[in-house]
Amino acid sequence: MRHSADRNAATVGLALLAADWAEDDIPLIQTIGLLSNWFGPLAAEALQRRRGGGAALLWLAERVAGWGRVYVVEALCRQGAASSRAWLLRHACDGDYLNGYFAGKVATVAHLHEAIISADADGDLIDHTGRLLRIMADCNGMGMTLEHYPPAPVVLAAHAAHLAQQTPTANRYVDAAIIADYLTAKPPNRCGCTTEQRDRIVQQYLVVLDRPDWRDAVRAGLGPTSDFFAWFAGHVAARLRIGAFSDVAESDER
Repeated sequence: MRHSADRNAATVGLALLAADWAEDDIPLIQTIGLLSNWFGPLAAEALQRRRGGGAALLWLAERVAGWGRVYVVEALCRQGAASSRAWLLRHACDGDYLNGYFAGKVATVAHLHEAIISADADGDLIDHTGRLLRIMADCNGMGMTLEHYPPAPVVLAAHAAHLAQQTPTANRYVDAAIIADYLTAKPPNRCGCTTEQRDRIVQQYLVVLDRPDWRDAVRAGLGPTSDFFAWFAGHVAARLRIGAFSDVAESDER
């Protein structure tokens, strides 16, 4: 594995390391694990078996994306969140579509429902919670959805409440709007909520999204000529009847 120029031979070497426990091999496994789309599963398995492997997995998780991130974050979740909880709560999801495979596992293992209800929850935690909820709203067939996440009403309500105290940004606006759009489009039981809970949470989000400073932030942040702006205005914002995009909807109708 140390000297092979052939990917298949290196895979065999890594597979042998994945069956061992020697801590001295951790730096080598970390290095090959950076080529995570190919070596990620075996690297994660090898690190998970070793004392000190949790810290090594966390190091690797901060440096990989795509499928590699899926393998490593899932390994962190299997280990439990004792040493990685703070990172899982704030940085596990990078916005990639593949995050849907592990978002629900992160929320569960890291006890998101306990962290987000704190009055002093920090901005990174609140933003990442919005990202997790947005992913879990629409990852059916990949991972856990809100429907199968028992603390969904608590986490949704807490996120909406924290959002009202945050500085407006385009990313925060879009995450909240997509969550609200999902909640209104699905039957309450598909959102993990009762009808009363769902309606109350949606209203919490809409009050924030209709504030003038939040409207200004999203229009400035998205850029009116972008494809995403057109999609967001014509679909999500139109269904929610968000005032920030009413002129866009009217022009489309004409």
